Amino acid sequence: TYTRHGGFLHDADHFDADFFGMSPREAQATDPQQRLLLETAWETIENAHIDPTTLHGTRTGIFTGVMYADYAARLTTIPTPYEGHLGNGSAPSIASGRLAYTLGLQGPALTIDTACSSSLVALHLACQSLHNHETDLALTGGVAIMSAPGVFVEFSRQRGLAPDGRCKPFAAAADGTGWSEGVGLLLVERLSDARRNGHPVLAIVRGSAVNQDGASNGLTAPNGPSQQLVIEDALASARLAAAEVDVVEAHGTGTTLGDPIEAQALIATYGRQRPADRPLRLGSIKSNLGHTQAAAGVAGIIKMVEAMRHGVLPRTLHVDEPTPHVDWSAGAVELLTEQVSWPETGQARRAAVSSFGISGTNAHLILEQAPASTEPETAPAPVTLQPDTDVKAQARETSGPDVLPWLLSAKTEAGLAAQARRLAEHLDAHPDLDTGQVAWALATTRSVLDHRAVIVGDQDRLREGVQALAAGEPHPAVITGHASPGDAGGKTVFVFPGQGSQWPGMGAELMTTSPVFRDHILACEQALAPHVDWSLTDILTSGEAAASLDRVDVVQPALFAVMTGLAHLWRSLGVEPDAVIGHSQGEIAAAYTAGALTLHDATQLIALRSQALTTLAGTGTMAAVHAAPRDLTHLLPDTITVAAVNGPATTIVAGPDHAITALLDECERREIKTRRIDVDYASHSPAIDTITDHITTATTGINPQPTTTPMYSTVTG
Repeated sequence: TYTRHGGFLHDADHFDADFFGMSPREAQATDPQQRLLLETAWETIENAHIDPTTLHGTRTGIFTGVMYADYAARLTTIPTPYEGHLGNGSAPSIASGRLAYTLGLQGPALTIDTACSSSLVALHLACQSLHNHETDLALTGGVAIMSAPGVFVEFSRQRGLAPDGRCKPFAAAADGTGWSEGVGLLLVERLSDARRNGHPVLAIVRGSAVNQDGASNGLTAPNGPSQQLVIEDALASARLAAAEVDVVEAHGTGTTLGDPIEAQALIATYGRQRPADRPLRLGSIKSNLGHTQAAAGVAGIIKMVEAMRHGVLPRTLHVDEPTPHVDWSAGAVELLTEQVSWPETGQARRAAVSSFGISGTNAHLILEQAPASTEPETAPAPVTLQPDTDVKAQARETSGPDVLPWLLSAKTEAGLAAQARRLAEHLDAHPDLDTGQVAWALATTRSVLDHRAVIVGDQDRLREGVQALAAGEPHPAVITGHASPGDAGGKTVFVFPGQGSQWPGMGAELMTTSPVFRDHILACEQALAPHVDWSLTDILTSGEAAASLDRVDVVQPALFAVMTGLAHLWRSLGVEPDAVIGHSQGEIAAAYTAGALTLHDATQLIALRSQALTTLAGTGTMAAVHAAPRDLTHLLPDTITVAAVNGPATTIVAGPDHAITALLDECERREIKTRRIDVDYASHSPAIDTITDHITTATTGINPQPTTTPMYSTVTG
């Protein structure tokens, strides 16, 4: 070959075989085209807000364009380890079948080879299958990986390749095409089904057509009249006039024979009877990516969908001037040599895409802008059961930063880190991304796999946690785990936090929207009444009373009521805990939820305990240190106690205020992250011993009962 350039996917051999249940030997014997289709199919389905595992057994079809079968053909003999695998691994028909097998899809599975028009023909057939109700959903697109150099050699003999490997569509300097590799898939569905299912719609296929050159001026030569016919058929299918289409993404390979024929066909169909001030815009993505062959059509579709969504028509590269072999004055067609905006005209934006195969099979498809109501959704707003009240508005105004969970899962530990790494890169590229949108997408549009992680926190903590997970480092905001086959059903644990989890306005909205929660709060208020001189409902719903949450004898009973109210709410929705656990005062809420304490006894215990703690006010403080206890031993004086170990790298310390301040200063010098806890006594330290007798005496009449739900103690297990 005389060309030294091409567009290659250098990591096309990288493949997560375990993820798709393939042995390393089978994966090695499988054409990279099939591997790429598997990975891209999974990502495409997830991008549509669908868990791929939920499609198992559905009438989802596969229509893939594949034109190369040279992976195994390179070998003169089959290596022994790969015997029995190479045949299936390199057969084009297996490409679609393997997708259907791996995902459990039961619609039609077709591999289409019409050469360079394969993926657009595949989309045409997928749409027909949907119209005929053979399928309810369809994956369609194409892939091209050149495992052997034959196509370069053969097209060099035909003088069809550009020496510099650059496609120059419709340019005077056009001197041949440039081969590239690529893969692209689309998920298509009937519009009515997409609306009913709440799936995001990026664009609409308005119409399409496929035909053949037939007995033309050469087996592989383009045929202008046939191209005009396929365009006219597509317009008829779309029930549109040519002037109603704004732009054509052309086949545009950059060959001296094909481009002028295609341009004349476009002028004859789209360029006539068109206002001079609204010329048909013309471009080709092959100037950007090269000719991706069986994936070329889907590349053009993706380009036009994104152009519609962003309102921009990209320029075609490498055009010195329009080719003189076309009479551009014969119709209103304008080559996009500069980027231009795609104006809003009050009508839907429309684009056509052409793909012409060297086989003589031509395809033309017309896209239309998605209706505004079916554009990709953001996370749904919280459901409001009753009209907003002043209490709810006040709660929103006084609440702190949102604390959200981000859920990640993968089939391997390395895959989990890779997921986190990709998420971190996405966050870096989109710094203004809404954390709630991310939480919603991760929780509702991804499969739940065996290796799992949850990252909990506000925006900063979430980003820190993602980066730590990607690097394989521990972080207080990150919890990881592995679900064994025996845990397939999952276990549910209610975890009750200690003091410090409160915030002004907590529970206020639930008081107005959840009768279950409200009734429990009222029951707690009645049970607390003999022991306190304040109103629980006032504390939760009154902005003026929010300052009372600074008092330990108020905040602890209030937290107990809110936590146990949430437990009642979950249970009313059918969520039953398999176990409960509590941290610090949260153990009282856990004991009540487990059935060990009655509401009468639990509220008495939390009220009298918190009142006893007021005698310690001003005697100390606490802090959270992001380090393991063993890493702090040499920093802690005798006056500071390890109060709790909240995680592998989170230690809670307690002691006199001056000693804690000195420790925090030292940690800052050592670049150890810390957080002072808003409390004025040293809980979970020897300082508490002074009130032990008082609490024991005050709670003499409390008698724990056998639990109905297992409770795990942070002290005894």
